[in-house]
Amino acid sequence: MLYAIVDIETTGSYAAANGITEIGIVIHDGKQIIDFYESLVNPQTPIPYFIQRLTGIDNGMVAEAPMFDDIASKVFELLQDKIFVAHNVNFDYSFVKYHLQNAGYQLDTKKLCTVRLARKVLPGLNGYSLSKLTQRLGINHGQHHRAGGDAMATANLLTIILEKDTEGVVADMLKGRNSEQYLPPHVAVDELERLPTTPGVYYFYNINGKTIYVGKAINIRKRVKSHFSNNKTNRQKQDFLRDTHRISYKQCATELMANVLESAEIRRLWPVYNRSQKGYLAQFGLFSYEDRQGYIRLAVEKIKRSIVPIFTFNTIGEGEQRMKQLIVDFGLCRKLCNITANAECECEAHPEPEEYNNRALEAINWVKMNLPTFALIDKGLDDNEYSCILIKEGNLYGMGYLTDKKQQLKNLDTLIENLEPLKDNDYIRNLVFRHASEFPEKCVTLSA
Repeated sequence: MLYAIVDIETTGSYAAANGITEIGIVIHDGKQIIDFYESLVNPQTPIPYFIQRLTGIDNGMVAEAPMFDDIASKVFELLQDKIFVAHNVNFDYSFVKYHLQNAGYQLDTKKLCTVRLARKVLPGLNGYSLSKLTQRLGINHGQHHRAGGDAMATANLLTIILEKDTEGVVADMLKGRNSEQYLPPHVAVDELERLPTTPGVYYFYNINGKTIYVGKAINIRKRVKSHFSNNKTNRQKQDFLRDTHRISYKQCATELMANVLESAEIRRLWPVYNRSQKGYLAQFGLFSYEDRQGYIRLAVEKIKRSIVPIFTFNTIGEGEQRMKQLIVDFGLCRKLCNITANAECECEAHPEPEEYNNRALEAINWVKMNLPTFALIDKGLDDNEYSCILIKEGNLYGMGYLTDKKQQLKNLDTLIENLEPLKDNDYIRNLVFRHASEFPEKCVTLSA
């Protein structure tokens, strides 16, 4: 059995949009090093300054170096029919496989990660980065962050791991498509296997315990595995592999609850790798105010932090359409509702403030009264409970589980005591309203 220990330096963190600047390959027969290859590579793109500082490889050094296509046949020859080994193997493998494929070569080898192997064969050490391991184990590590130096240090680490592997860890890792090989190197496989196969929300955490991603799933375990086991070379996968150190979850009884919780948690935690929904908030609201002449005026304007709107809308067009309907239904003035560009009032007989304000207040009260309050009842986490999502006066209040549905739905205050409050937003509200319209039998109307 031959091992190809690989290390690369690159222009960025994911293969699909970045190039290789240096590659080092050490061939190991299981006992000792038998071959070594190293080459700078012209990535055909500028090397970012911070990477130049990290690796010492600058644009001038690679200007006359071969492009990856020029060395692809040699790289493939060294790697084929061998075990591909690297420290954080998924990163190096994804780059090499991607660039070999672009050059016309299909790499398909088994992989070993020396981070995972070291954790199992050499437990209890204070850190498993390559620099910490080489220092702790007395391995000569020349030229940090250079492909040849790091590959040679990793090869010497592999020698120690193979010598001390009395439990057959390496053999187990190489059996079939071992799921451990596809996980982030800092996440234990039993942590993944403990994940449930039910709907819910899952969380990825970095080394400092900060949430970096929140996702939803019908099957939590299957969805989490899919982030790592696919063959994608995009940025998100590499970010997850590099930065995920722990995974947790919250079970939900239904897919809708998982959708609601995911959206609420993204806005609460603001994870760095969640890009969707961060900007999805209601932009406009219906506001009321009294002008200098004493008239209560209505207006559709952008949301203001300091003023609570009567109702919210995703677009100004949606708000103006609602306003026009109020004007017709309650005999309001288009000018006093800021719906006309004309400076002059269009009313045939403009009422006095007191009379007009009665109409305006009637319209405002009608809007508030017609904001629905209802509970969406569905199955629970087990047969002894029900799930509940509460819409209170047109806005999401929260959700939770009921053990005595009949009794707890009698009184709104009693119901609220059993629910976890969640921050409302239009995305969540639309999900719930859409579900309520599709399944009216699940809705219980309540008095606010």
